[in-house]
Amino acid sequence: MSELIADFRSDTVTRPCVAMKQAMVKAELGDDVLGDDPTVKQLEDTLARLAGKEAGLFLPTGTQSNLVALMAHCERGDEYIVGQEAHTYKYEGGGAAVLGSIQPQPIEFEPDATLDLAKVRAKIKADDSHFARSRLLCLENTCSGKVLPFDYHASARAFCDEHGLGLHLDGARLFNACVKQQVSLEAISRYYDSVSLCLSKGLGTPAGSVLVGSAEVVADARRWRKVLGGGLRQSGMLAAAGLYALDNSVERLAEDHDNARRLAEGLSRIEGISCDPATVETNMVFAVIENPEHADALKAHLEARGVLTLGGQVMRLVTHKDIDAAAVDASLALFASFSA
Repeated sequence: MSELIADFRSDTVTRPCVAMKQAMVKAELGDDVLGDDPTVKQLEDTLARLAGKEAGLFLPTGTQSNLVALMAHCERGDEYIVGQEAHTYKYEGGGAAVLGSIQPQPIEFEPDATLDLAKVRAKIKADDSHFARSRLLCLENTCSGKVLPFDYHASARAFCDEHGLGLHLDGARLFNACVKQQVSLEAISRYYDSVSLCLSKGLGTPAGSVLVGSAEVVADARRWRKVLGGGLRQSGMLAAAGLYALDNSVERLAEDHDNARRLAEGLSRIEGISCDPATVETNMVFAVIENPEHADALKAHLEARGVLTLGGQVMRLVTHKDIDAAAVDASLALFASFSA
């Protein structure tokens, strides 16, 4: 491969900047499993406050953050209702079922990434020993780059209250949604019993997620974190990266959104590629290679010249802090050279 121009595979591929590394090196440390790492406590408290929640819990990954939340809300034999393509259902190894004995009830997403609450209602099980007990509704924001409509959060909260369900949000890219809608974190998270917030995607840290919620939910999640082997020791070094990101990287996400639109607009003008810029809301672009026989060749063409992508005929391209407008333009030139 030539010198790297742009890595569109995910916003998880970013590298920490020099200032973030310096913050990590200078972090005050303790033993987080024993509850005395001051930098971890600061990160947990900061995000809990920003989200309007009672407590926070630092975890190594978003997958584990979602899993401990599901296990805190549900017991063995309970059920959570979730989107068919949702990360917690499709892309996290079936952890809720494998490790939590929690049954998923998937439902197809609507075009705007919501779950139709009438369809959710139809899937809630009766209080009968034949059925798993419906206990939790799990939503995702953003979802494949789409931002949940702001009014939907209140509707989902009212629905869950009416039907006795908990409400969890996989907010791995929730800061992208907040920046897009120009609202605070609390404005969205206030409707949820628990929210998983990832630091290693658009915010650019090396690792880590924080689960925020009620003191009771977070206490249960902390126990499950230990059971699952997620307790780290001097994890303040990672937490310091999160604190740096909260101070320096949230508003910058708007640049990723602008670059994604720039990319989509350029792809829409290239023969043989279908891409609708109007569908790009945050930092994800989906492009369809019209001739499926060209998909692998295009991917190889790009990779050989320093542009990395994921997908086959449907290509997902994710912008992030390590891709600027110049890298987008250079990448578009390589897409066009393949089609020429």
